[in-house]
Amino acid sequence: MTGRWRPRGPRTLRLRLTLGYGAIFLVAGLALLGVTYVLFEQQLTRSFEDRFTAPPGMNKQFFIAEGDMRLTGDAAVEWLRRQELELRGAAGTSLLAQGVLALTVVGGAAVAFGWVVAGRMLAPLHRVTDTARRIAAAPMAERGLHERIALEGPADEVKQLADTFDTMVERLDHSFDGQRRFVANASHELRTPLTLNRALVELAMHRRTASPDVKELGESLLEINARHERLISGLLLLARSEQEIADRSPVDLADVVAHVVRQTAGDAAEAKVTVDEVAGQAPVTGDALLLERLVHNLVENGIRHNLDDGSGWVRVVSRTVDGDSVEVEVANTGPDVPPYDVPPLFKPFHRHGAERVVTARSAGLGLSIVRSIAVAHGGDVSARPREDGGLVVTATLPRARH
Repeated sequence: MTGRWRPRGPRTLRLRLTLGYGAIFLVAGLALLGVTYVLFEQQLTRSFEDRFTAPPGMNKQFFIAEGDMRLTGDAAVEWLRRQELELRGAAGTSLLAQGVLALTVVGGAAVAFGWVVAGRMLAPLHRVTDTARRIAAAPMAERGLHERIALEGPADEVKQLADTFDTMVERLDHSFDGQRRFVANASHELRTPLTLNRALVELAMHRRTASPDVKELGESLLEINARHERLISGLLLLARSEQEIADRSPVDLADVVAHVVRQTAGDAAEAKVTVDEVAGQAPVTGDALLLERLVHNLVENGIRHNLDDGSGWVRVVSRTVDGDSVEVEVANTGPDVPPYDVPPLFKPFHRHGAERVVTARSAGLGLSIVRSIAVAHGGDVSARPREDGGLVVTATLPRARH
């Protein structure tokens, strides 16, 4: 990061300080020029009066001879007075003209110097602004909280501001870390009672003396328990995906797409949905398991939210875009989705349409996990409704550099 100040408009603080410096210098220069002119006039008047005034007890007689001109007495004094006025006017005009010129030149230099000084003085504030802007521009707020200003220098007001900002960001960073750890720990602890519940229900259902009502109740309880297990697994995955990806390895999303399509073939056949794949090369670096979960959630979401008359389809495409990024695009048929209902789909626990029931198969974390994984890998995800119903969801990731 550089400490150079870059003005961002005509009314920046640097410009105002520079104009303030210039105005102060101009006022001081005009005052100095005025005082100099007054003193010069006084000194000039005193010099001329000394020439005309005789010492006490004596008289001065003036005689002027210039060419054919001969002046004595009052005529000579009058001629000298006229010469004095002409000299006074010429000297005053010369002093003012040269003073204004010098004031203009030095004033311009002072403004330029003030611009440089103001920039150096405000450079630490520029660092604070840049750090705050990077944190605010991060796709997820906690992504930029590891940033610190770490301003060095004297303990002045600017350093106190930077240190206070660092302290605030550090506390926010600890808060987000604590929240993620809490979600992970709580989800892990909740797995044990859910596993125990499933085992007890299955044991009761498989007893010889179990009545049809008990078996029917057990199936309902197992379905609810399975949904809770999926919810806990989703929370764990969401907490993991929001962490930094430390161990990265080369992954071709074309292989991931082909693998996920084979994995979900049974679910697609059960839902009577046709899945087509166009697995183009899309090399990235990252966590292979998380990237597989990203593609799996997109395909699973496309199969689940589809037409139920046997005419539904899902198209999965992986490709390289512009040489700098890769995409995984999943399009599907399905019910109409209003444009205003697309952004909430990426929020945790949001379910669209009729799935807002307690026994729904979806936990409402699929697309939020997709976005978290994409952001953790330096990318993002977007969605748009199809004209004939359904969605087109696109995950964009940075392309691997060889």
